[in-house]
Amino acid sequence: MTNASYPNTRLRRTRASSWSRAMYRETVLTPADLIWPLFVTDGKGVEEPVASLPGVSRWSVDGIAKHAKQAFDLGIPCVALFPNTQTNKRSDDGAEAFNPDNLMCRAIKAIRDACGSDIGILTDVALDPYTSHGQDGLLDDSGYVLNDDTVAVLVDQAVNQANAGADIIAPSDMMDGRVRAIRMALEMNQHPNVQIMAYAAKYASAFYGPFRDAVGSGGLLKGDKKSYQMDPANGDEAMREIAMDIAEGADSVMVKPGLAYLDIIWRAKQEFHVPVFAYQVSGEYALIEAGAAAGVGDRDALLMEKLLAFKRAGCSGVLTYHAPRAAQLLNG
Repeated sequence: MTNASYPNTRLRRTRASSWSRAMYRETVLTPADLIWPLFVTDGKGVEEPVASLPGVSRWSVDGIAKHAKQAFDLGIPCVALFPNTQTNKRSDDGAEAFNPDNLMCRAIKAIRDACGSDIGILTDVALDPYTSHGQDGLLDDSGYVLNDDTVAVLVDQAVNQANAGADIIAPSDMMDGRVRAIRMALEMNQHPNVQIMAYAAKYASAFYGPFRDAVGSGGLLKGDKKSYQMDPANGDEAMREIAMDIAEGADSVMVKPGLAYLDIIWRAKQEFHVPVFAYQVSGEYALIEAGAAAGVGDRDALLMEKLLAFKRAGCSGVLTYHAPRAAQLLNG
């Protein structure tokens, strides 16, 4: 730090006009920093609003393709897909995840047909959208989520999505060793350029409720996910998780949720110097919408300030349901 003193130094000088504030701005947010999560459902011409996520809907495959084109037009480089699998296609072993004609694969192919390679497609790898019990993996007789058995089926799920045309595989399950197994399988199945964005520090958070409603797993979930998702009290453990995923072949890592874990984002960027992404999760989105509706503050100002906080903390990008509105504001 310099030995600045008043009045030689007046920090308000550079804040006095809009052009000067723009010129001295340390952190810049653009539409290219955004990833738009989209929920897929069965049918044609279907839009199902998610009650706990105001302004967010589930879309049938044709609607997903239209929204991907909208994302491209707004300058958003990537969409993230999450399926709402029909109840009759869910099972204890989540076998629908390996079906090459499942919702996820059909949505990937529809986006490819509509947009070609102009937009990236990120796909979630975890079994909770496909299991009848709502857990992210396979269970033993006591209800414990088995690690190695789950990893084996996650590999099949990842290859299935890559075969359909996914650009980024994003394992969100938090099983030990799954990144290495998926990386090896992608290499062996002629997908060397398919990226892995690992949910490296995914916490057992209270902010996931609306998402579980959107993918239809909330009412099915038996027990909790604390035996594999991280304890919100732990930061050093997150660094170990991130280090392992990088060593196993992750191209980028994710911290989830975002705003309550800005310290984890900052530490990850400082310690590992790799691309770090944050997921502004459903509960965080819903709180902005509820706050704006209650008159707490201007909705656009609230959402943009939070997104800027992620960038300032070190994020390369943010998954957010506010992506289209944020891109519109950034595009002027």
